[in-house]
Amino acid sequence: MAALGLLGAVLVGCGGHAGETAPSKEPAAASPSARPSAAAAGPKPAGVPVAPPTMAAGPGGLTPVYARRAAASPKSAEKVVALTFDADMTADQGPRAARGERFDNPQLIATLRRLQVDATVFMTGRWAEEYPDQAKSIGGDPRFEIANHSYSHYAFSSPCYGLPTVPGPDMTADVQRAFDAFRDAGAVNVVPYFRFPGGCYDDAALRALGPAGVTAVQWDVVSGDAFAKDADAVAEQVLDGVKPGSLVVMHCTRSAAPVTEQAIRRIVPELRARGYRFVKVSELMSG
Repeated sequence: MAALGLLGAVLVGCGGHAGETAPSKEPAAASPSARPSAAAAGPKPAGVPVAPPTMAAGPGGLTPVYARRAAASPKSAEKVVALTFDADMTADQGPRAARGERFDNPQLIATLRRLQVDATVFMTGRWAEEYPDQAKSIGGDPRFEIANHSYSHYAFSSPCYGLPTVPGPDMTADVQRAFDAFRDAGAVNVVPYFRFPGGCYDDAALRALGPAGVTAVQWDVVSGDAFAKDADAVAEQVLDGVKPGSLVVMHCTRSAAPVTEQAIRRIVPELRARGYRFVKVSELMSG
C-alpha cells in the first residue's frame, strides 16, 4: 500500500490536482515565445528534415521553460491544442512490472491513431527499456514525437511529492540516459524537449540542465487523469480548460491512469466540434 501511495503521489505530481500548483519556479528571464533553432532557420530542400524549434537559454545558461503558445504570438488566436502524455515508470518499479503491473497503455495509443490525433509522449528512459517495441512504434509514427521525461522519474528539485531526488551533478546524465534508451529502442521521432518529473524544478535544476540543450515543457491545462475513475470528469476538466494554444498534460500509464483512453474518446470529437486542431508540441512551439 505504501508503494501504491508513492506512485499516486508521483502521478499526481506529474499532472497536479485542479487548483494545485506544482512546487516549481519560473525563471524570470525565460522568453515565453519559441525561437527556431539555428538548424531550423530558413527553407529546407525537399527531403531534408527540419529540426524542431527550441527556445533560447536564459541568463547564465538557464534551461528555458515553455508552457503554452504565447498570447502575443502571431498565431495566438489559432485554435490548436497540444495533447501530451507522460509515460511514467520510475527506476525502481521493475519488480512491479515483473509481477504484472502495466505502466503502458497501448489502447490509448491505438485510439489516438484511430482518431488521427497528433500528440507528444513524454517518456521516461525506464519506460522505454520496459516496453522497447512500443517505444519504437510510437517513435516511428509520424503522428507522434517522443520527448524526455528523465530516465529515473526522480525529482530534480525537492520537495516534490515524496520522490527521491536526482543529485545536481547527475541531472544531465539522467536526461542523456533517457535519450540513449530511446535510441536503443529504435525510436526515430525524438525531440529535444524535457518535462520535469512532478513538474518540480528550481533555478538550480534549470542551471544544471543547461549542458543538455533541452527546452523544458510544462503545461497550462491539468487533466486530472492520475488515478481518476470517472472519465467524464477528466474530459470535463480538459474541455473547460482548453484555450487556443493550450498544452494539456495527461498520462500513458494504464495502471495509474485507467480512464484516460475513455476520456480521449470524448475530448477529441468535442474539441474538433469547437474548431480545434491537434498538434504536437513542436508545432505548437513553432508559433
